[in-house]
Amino acid sequence: MKVLVTGAAGFIGHFTALQLLERGDEVVGLDNLNDYYDVNLKRARLQRLTDNPRFSFHKLSLEDRSGMTQLFAREQFQRVVHLGAQAGVRYSIENPHAYIDSNITGTLNVLEGCRHNAVEHLVFASTSSVYGANTNMPFSVHAGVDHPLSLYAATKKANELMAHNYASLFGLPCTGLRFFTVYGPWGRPDMALFLFTKNILAGKPIQVFNYGRHRRDFTFVDDIVHGVVRTLDRIATPNPEWDPANPDPATSVAPYRIYNIGNQQPVELAHYIEVLEECLGMKAERELLPLQPGDVPDTHADVEDLVADVGYRPDTPVEVGVARFVDWYRTYYRV
Repeated sequence: MKVLVTGAAGFIGHFTALQLLERGDEVVGLDNLNDYYDVNLKRARLQRLTDNPRFSFHKLSLEDRSGMTQLFAREQFQRVVHLGAQAGVRYSIENPHAYIDSNITGTLNVLEGCRHNAVEHLVFASTSSVYGANTNMPFSVHAGVDHPLSLYAATKKANELMAHNYASLFGLPCTGLRFFTVYGPWGRPDMALFLFTKNILAGKPIQVFNYGRHRRDFTFVDDIVHGVVRTLDRIATPNPEWDPANPDPATSVAPYRIYNIGNQQPVELAHYIEVLEECLGMKAERELLPLQPGDVPDTHADVEDLVADVGYRPDTPVEVGVARFVDWYRTYYRV
């Protein structure tokens, strides 16, 4: 297939493009290479893709309406994996406009491109952050998510609603994937594992929010990517049993689906740090702090719909995943 991967220089995006290339697909990557974090890391990820003759790259912003229109018309993608976004819960408090530009306007441009160019299936990234103030766990895709605690989460919930609208009005098959705290090699420098590793190796204290008591469904990047690719192959279909009198948020009478991708094994942050200390062979100096604005105390994914429909269940334990990150970090940064 010919597949567009937005955010191709990103953490999850470049791994997704790699897997699609490895199985023989033609991949067109899109990224604006912004400086939200180290551009050199983004370029290094891209370098892993550019040697493949079936990969081509376009430096383009999602919010560039004319550029996106031309790209879709010229390339005629069969399927689209939309992973490009302005990420980060805390940064959305400081720079909200970036999230509207990239996540709302940008996603609209992707939807329009798919609509007008007969794309067979759009798979897009959502986030566990949409569960917001919900405390009923494990988080189910069949529960309402109307109380986001950050603008980032609100834009991702908006993406789900926008996708449903296009599925309903134009018959565009859309599948949204709610990722749960993704980590692993080539990860983002603004995320906890990266920051912890950097500071511990430098002999600096690490900031541990919520005093290390919150629990996260840490999900290894390989598990996320396998879920993305397998979902891409299963084109979203209407739910014939959907009841408008009792509407299911995860399905529709339109070709629309929502799935969680998480490890189903919440780990307390304090234990996550202990695993990292073991892998590094060093102890961390911890600066204990209260929960950050916009963060949720705990996450836990219910992935039974993903298992039933797609036949996939993430299963990498943090002991394995953290060790693989540390190996990559020491090699990449020559520590």
